Amino acid sequence: MAKRRDVLTALVATATAAVVKPNLSFALGSAEAAAEPNKIIEKPKRKIPWRNWSGSQECFPAARKAPGNLSELQEIVASAPGVVRPVGAGHSFMPLVPTDDTVLSLGRMSGVISADPTTGQAKIWAGTTLGDIGGPLAEHGMAMINMPDIDEQSLAGALGTATHGTGATLGCLSTFVTELELVTATGDLMTCSADKNPDVFNAARVNLGALGVVSQITLNTQPAYRLRRETEWMPVEDILDNVESLAENNRNFEFYYIPFSGMGFTDVHNISTEDESSTDGIDQNSAASTLMSVRDWLSWSPKLRELILSGYMSTIDKEVVVANSWENYTKERNVRFNEMEYHLPRAHLVDAFKEIRTTIEKNFPEVFFPLEVRYVKSDDIWLSPFNGRDSCSIAVHRFFKEDYKAMFNAIEPIFKKYGGRPHWGKLNTMNKLELSERYDNWSDFSEVRRQMDPNGKFLNKYLKTLFV
Repeated sequence: MAKRRDVLTALVATATAAVVKPNLSFALGSAEAAAEPNKIIEKPKRKIPWRNWSGSQECFPAARKAPGNLSELQEIVASAPGVVRPVGAGHSFMPLVPTDDTVLSLGRMSGVISADPTTGQAKIWAGTTLGDIGGPLAEHGMAMINMPDIDEQSLAGALGTATHGTGATLGCLSTFVTELELVTATGDLMTCSADKNPDVFNAARVNLGALGVVSQITLNTQPAYRLRRETEWMPVEDILDNVESLAENNRNFEFYYIPFSGMGFTDVHNISTEDESSTDGIDQNSAASTLMSVRDWLSWSPKLRELILSGYMSTIDKEVVVANSWENYTKERNVRFNEMEYHLPRAHLVDAFKEIRTTIEKNFPEVFFPLEVRYVKSDDIWLSPFNGRDSCSIAVHRFFKEDYKAMFNAIEPIFKKYGGRPHWGKLNTMNKLELSERYDNWSDFSEVRRQMDPNGKFLNKYLKTLFV
């Protein structure tokens, strides 16, 4: 990979040598500081905020609680004044958590409680991160049916926002749930399943943390398996021409498009009995940094940027990794970003993608993060974005230090035009009226929520705009 990056750097250096201008900002800053070397700068008193992963959401809660067991959790919820919001792992970009009252972490209530290979079911504490499930299940010869590509989320947070992986025949994570235990606003325990409190179950599998605090989850699993993952670069037009075939003929399929390159890569997974193995691959965090550098070097010429990137990417060899399922699904993401993702009917994928690509490449030359496209099977969960329709998901990203609003505001109308429903944890501006028109069971969920939490203990400012 180092050699490949050296080649790309050399190509860009050659193209930019004649137009590089000195950066005077550092010298200017030093001169200003030198002018008043003895000036005392008073720092304001700091409060300690809660922030999400990208830094786009924050609050200054009066109390931070982290119960170590179920009875402590019940006592905290029952006695806490004001609003109580579970924080999960902070990977939501929407304002689902912020409150000035109590934020609640279940990080100490973590681990696989029980796993039964005979029934294929596993009971897991709600605060368990997805990355801490695969190994313990494997000890029982079991594995999660599917996973997203980041494993740092808490299980309850992932289920509460309908987090998903990819696969045309595979639903979001919430479809694997067979039973949930909740701590209600009064601190009582309620268990729900398809047979026990079924209306609560229909609401709780995707709940936004608005019904109560999920404490335990029972999941369907499958026997442990290995995946053969293949990553291949090609012109994005070739991907779009074959996208439905790729989705239908692979267990898991997604693709990424690199803006201003004309190139993307497909990422497919299929169950394999091969021994574990790996070819040389690209580190995605390093690649993101490289793309940002190329953006900076060649912002003055999008055409040259595409010429160099497409030429470079066409030389990247196919990557093949055979590994245990949970190890192959996920990728470490150290380069932070903000994200908008909508779920559309599958038939609209190509048209919507082309409009989004055109909008970005015409108006936002500063973008370097890839577009990501995934597939998800339909379900019948009340607030699942996949309710009643097989879907494709398109995600757009902006580097966390950059203002995302202009680009996301330009792209969101395209998502809406094609009947999109937003990922509950990703940035969007949909209001109560818009959402209620896109969910047939919106009023059903709202009624169950009202019955479970009539005084709004679990409703922060944002959630009140949706359910009050």
